[in-house]
Amino acid sequence: MEADAVSIWPRMEPFLLGALQVAPPSKLSLHYLRKMASYVRARDGCFPSMSWPMWRHIACGKLQLHEDLAWLYFETFDLLIGHVPEERLEWAECLSQCSDKSELDHQRSRLSVDTLQFLLFLYIQQLNRVSLRTSLIGEEWPSMRARSPSRSDREAKTSSQNKNWDDQAHLSFVQSHLGEILELLVEPGQLSESGQVLRGCQISLDALRSLALLLEGSAGPGRAVQPVHRLFTKPPLQTQAGFCSASRCFPLQKLLLCLQNRLALNPFGITACLQSGKKLAWAQQGTLKSTGWKGSMKRARIARNTHTAPPGSKMVLMSQVFKQTLAKTSDKLNGANIKIHRCADAFIYLLSPLRSVSLDKCRDCTVVLGPVETSVHIHSCQNLRVMCVSGRIAIGVSSRCTIHTLTPTRPLLLPGNTDITLGPFHTFYPSLEDHMGSVGLAVVPNAWDRPLLVGTEGLFNSSLNSSSNPAPLCYRLLPPAEFNTVVVPFEMEGDTCEVPGGLPPLYQAAVEEKEKRIQNWQKTVLETPLNKQQKQQFQDLVEIKFHEWLLETGHRQELDSLIPPAANSLKDSTTDTQAVNHTRHMRTGRAVGQSPMAC
Repeated sequence: MEADAVSIWPRMEPFLLGALQVAPPSKLSLHYLRKMASYVRARDGCFPSMSWPMWRHIACGKLQLHEDLAWLYFETFDLLIGHVPEERLEWAECLSQCSDKSELDHQRSRLSVDTLQFLLFLYIQQLNRVSLRTSLIGEEWPSMRARSPSRSDREAKTSSQNKNWDDQAHLSFVQSHLGEILELLVEPGQLSESGQVLRGCQISLDALRSLALLLEGSAGPGRAVQPVHRLFTKPPLQTQAGFCSASRCFPLQKLLLCLQNRLALNPFGITACLQSGKKLAWAQQGTLKSTGWKGSMKRARIARNTHTAPPGSKMVLMSQVFKQTLAKTSDKLNGANIKIHRCADAFIYLLSPLRSVSLDKCRDCTVVLGPVETSVHIHSCQNLRVMCVSGRIAIGVSSRCTIHTLTPTRPLLLPGNTDITLGPFHTFYPSLEDHMGSVGLAVVPNAWDRPLLVGTEGLFNSSLNSSSNPAPLCYRLLPPAEFNTVVVPFEMEGDTCEVPGGLPPLYQAAVEEKEKRIQNWQKTVLETPLNKQQKQQFQDLVEIKFHEWLLETGHRQELDSLIPPAANSLKDSTTDTQAVNHTRHMRTGRAVGQSPMAC
């Protein structure tokens, strides 16, 4: 292994999935984390693993965090590190049997995390920390003209600049803070009374293993990706980093210098994917002139690295899907991190088990997702409809969005939201339950209607909605009277024939009431004595009103975009996978067809 060929880079998932998209509380600064690092090594039951009761004691008793916020960090780390689906399903079954808080606490007390990795996880929450300079909106600092921003302004600014997908920001963060990161791994005996690192201190090989949460690398282009500690226990890095086989330790300064000299941009990150990822094309539908839109449709851009990236780094990037329908079910999506960026007036169906999904700066779109193992993050979006089964849902700096979700964790409402509607998951496709099982998601527990309002200094009281509350209520639960189920308009193989877990009682009753009204209407029509001419006039009137409703609601676009393209327009389409089967009509009268865009 040649030393010059070795490169080390920040892993994508800790920053993408682990760093909450909001500035962290001040009690998670380096000063307090240093104190925590010394505390956990001196306490029984805190090192090398730390249970939920011990973290709750530290977070609530020492750091003065709210218990719900403490659990949020603990739960997020547990989502990040990964479990086999069977373990997640077993955990969901245990939680579903808890009837009160004491039973829930008992189950949670069974969970433990790697102490040093959890410390590093808490430290990288600083990724989205806002500085004084950038918090002054629209002005350079210092400036006499700069107004003092309100709390909501600062939080919205912070959230709008989150860096979770930005691999350049990940590298910059690690380069700037690598020394502090390593200091958290130093044993307390090598620290001064003030918590500062003493000269000549060392880091053990066991502690360096924890750094695998944040860093990985390879011995050269095309070589296998390895955790960072494995690269540093082989020549020549072993020698350059000063590894002592007797003590199994590295001198801190040598290790720091060796790491800094080899830090590079993630070769499987978003930058590399945009530059050299596989581009995907599809048949393109013509302009939908019947809806009154003008101009030609934009050509959407989709790239992926799923053919080369290792697990945990697979991604698919979709940008500028505009006035189109995109439908896809494919092994190439399985376990991928998906970013949907700047799409408008689009209908997107990704019906495969996914690792994570981010919707960024999208508007007037409907998005239906297969089960998402970790999180769905909606950021800077407007007038969005999202339907998903997900380990977590997070929404920030968005407005007029309706989210129908089935999730075992409480939805996170981050700063900057207005007019968010939360509703129960209300659709299905034939292979949905098989896909849910493959990522370890069950139908219970389901916390879709119990969101957490998260700010920079903790949680807001979601029960308050007044001018005195620093975070006025920004969401509502969908009223049952406004509820309707949704049909996924494609034919697929599978056994799922209803919404997994069913609908909540109030929403099921609302659906049954509407079905009853439809039956009464049909009965009235059948029993009304009309001659042939009157029946034709009545039918024409109903069709006119129906088409007016389709245009007013935008559903006309949705139906028109499901019409299969002409055979010759498919010649330029990728051979990747066709999303759906031949056109048919379901009993509901909604079209089931081949997508005009099979990516």
